[in-house]
Amino acid sequence: MTMLSMPPRVMAKARPGALPMPADRRVSAFAPASVYDRWGEDAAGVRALERGDNVITMFEDIGEDFWTGGGITAKKVAAQLRAIGDRPVEVQINSPGGDMFEGIAIYNVLREHPQDITVKVMGMAASAASLVAMAGDRVEIGVSSFIMIHNCWVMAIGNRHDMAEVAEWLAPFDQAMVDLYALRTGADAAQIAKWMDDEAWMSGSTAIERGFADALLPADQMVRDEETQASDREVNELRALELTLVRAGHSRRDARARINKIKGTPGAAPIGTPGAADPKWTGALAGLLDTLKV
Repeated sequence: MTMLSMPPRVMAKARPGALPMPADRRVSAFAPASVYDRWGEDAAGVRALERGDNVITMFEDIGEDFWTGGGITAKKVAAQLRAIGDRPVEVQINSPGGDMFEGIAIYNVLREHPQDITVKVMGMAASAASLVAMAGDRVEIGVSSFIMIHNCWVMAIGNRHDMAEVAEWLAPFDQAMVDLYALRTGADAAQIAKWMDDEAWMSGSTAIERGFADALLPADQMVRDEETQASDREVNELRALELTLVRAGHSRRDARARINKIKGTPGAAPIGTPGAADPKWTGALAGLLDTLKV
């Protein structure tokens, strides 16, 4: 009788405990504008070929998205989990991140689900989206997809005492992320802190090597939709410009008002319509963004 050797079973990693949330939720931690630029170049328009009734898709900003009226929030994810019920869940991610603290909240919601969670990084899980990805018992990533980690990134105005206070306030959240990544990957905490300091971009093979993912995602499970890609990139220009204006000292409300004035519309939600870009104002926005980056 011939005995067939079976491949070793991949054991799901234990999901760690909940991450801390800020006492003052009026503070937002963003993904830098450079992340949106890279998402527009490398990951915009990447989607999964198939969906199921136990699948949660995260193909937008983390947090409420002013420019589309959408965005991935903990409240929406909690509602989707209730609808799925006591079954395994698949989470498909292609997101540049967004509000870090909303990402922490989504992570905390996912980790409470009683059944296994499989995360599939379709194009990118950057910034806050990388935290969401760590909620998976199993994480699969495309060979040309990316996971990006960095320190908590906020915008603050004030004197050196104010800046010192902000730095002190952020330290526990950076440490919580280090602890989370270390528990998930088994990597040394000091090395992870260095990767975060360097804003580390990890391709599929590197993410697996470092323990941030478990296996490569077959390429035939993904597709890049050109119309969706154009829409993703259009909204990306708006997000990047908004952050650039805020970084220059404008309030978010003022930045959005200025951008809306350029594109000549009173509201933002119609931007999410694929193919609806007006070359006159998109060109003006791109030119202004390039000027501000100089």
